Amino acid sequence: MFKRDQRPEPDRIDVHIGESATFAGDIRSEASVRIDGVMTAGRIETLGNVIIGPEARVQADIQAKTVSVAGAYQGDLTAQRVELLEGGRMWGVIRVASFLLDEGGFLHGELIMLTEETPENPFQEHDTEG
Repeated sequence: MFKRDQRPEPDRIDVHIGESATFAGDIRSEASVRIDGVMTAGRIETLGNVIIGPEARVQADIQAKTVSVAGAYQGDLTAQRVELLEGGRMWGVIRVASFLLDEGGFLHGELIMLTEETPENPFQEHDTEG
């Protein structure tokens, strides 16, 4: 019997939107989500991973552990790791600790690297009043 205090494996796919499906709405899952069809609006929240297949088109905000994009994505995304694969296209704001860009991937937007401490900008002018 499944207990709520036990977390499923993040590699297990609980939600799959197939190639011929179109969906609009919110998805919340403790396991991974795979989209091969079209998601026109909404939000995806998961403790696992989000996989956007090569033919997928996703317009949604995403919060996940890892997001792999082989298709088209637009929205605000927050994850520990994002993989923009060959042929993948992304538009929006990406907040991530680790970002992988394959050759042939396309990103148009803002990439914000999340770190424990923000490094000092050596190009920013310092206050010289003395």
